[in-house]
Amino acid sequence: MRRVLVGLLTLLLAGCAAPIAPADSALSLGSTASAAVAAQVRTAKIASIRTTDATKGVITVVGTLTPAPTAGTRIPLHQWIPSLKRWQEVAHGYSSGSSVTITTVQPGSIRTYRIAVGAQAPYAAVVSPMISFKHYVWRGMFKKGLVAAGGAGQPQFTVVPPNEGPRRAEADLLANQGGYVWGEVDSTGCRYVRNWLGNLTDGLVRVSLHNGTTAMTSIRMQQETETWLNYDISGVTRLRLQVADIRSGYGPYVSIDSLLLCTN
Repeated sequence: MRRVLVGLLTLLLAGCAAPIAPADSALSLGSTASAAVAAQVRTAKIASIRTTDATKGVITVVGTLTPAPTAGTRIPLHQWIPSLKRWQEVAHGYSSGSSVTITTVQPGSIRTYRIAVGAQAPYAAVVSPMISFKHYVWRGMFKKGLVAAGGAGQPQFTVVPPNEGPRRAEADLLANQGGYVWGEVDSTGCRYVRNWLGNLTDGLVRVSLHNGTTAMTSIRMQQETETWLNYDISGVTRLRLQVADIRSGYGPYVSIDSLLLCTN
């Protein structure tokens, strides 16, 4: 009898232990399925962003998409608009393999960008990490007007009005014999200045650039000549352009066409 009971107990214990194997198998299958789902992830990244035409304000963005979406997939470029506190599409491109190139025309600015890819089974929609970009664009020196002007000998710093010079880049500088004339602009956010100079004086003049009142560079101009005066103005917030008479019969008279490379 004792042997029969032991045999029965052995069978019962074996029966209880048997379901453990399917449970382990289920856990194993569940882990495999989760890993398979987790593996179906697409990534998007802005590989490069740069200003490709500083005159027109063209930005070119190159993005990478892994795995590659369907050829010709529409890929939007988003820009964060601080005033609205939201993302806004400013341009789009179409995928070619795992790459996309997008161009957009923007004014000088410091903005944050990202690209996005819509859902394509088995991949969910995805956006790229954000990237901040300083976009420098050429603009007229007088777009924001003169901050101050002065000189000696009846100085005149006359900016060409918008209806005649919409770029806001042209001005005429005059003073009496022996005098000088200067004008200042706010150059915050700018890193370079480019000046075309036309000397209409009946003699010799000096044209100079200043950081406030501190001279940075200058050039002498002979009678009825033209030249360029260009300079790196990184860190300069008050840019002064000055024309001074060296030797003339009537006083300095110089026409300028000046551009700033700025993010504003």
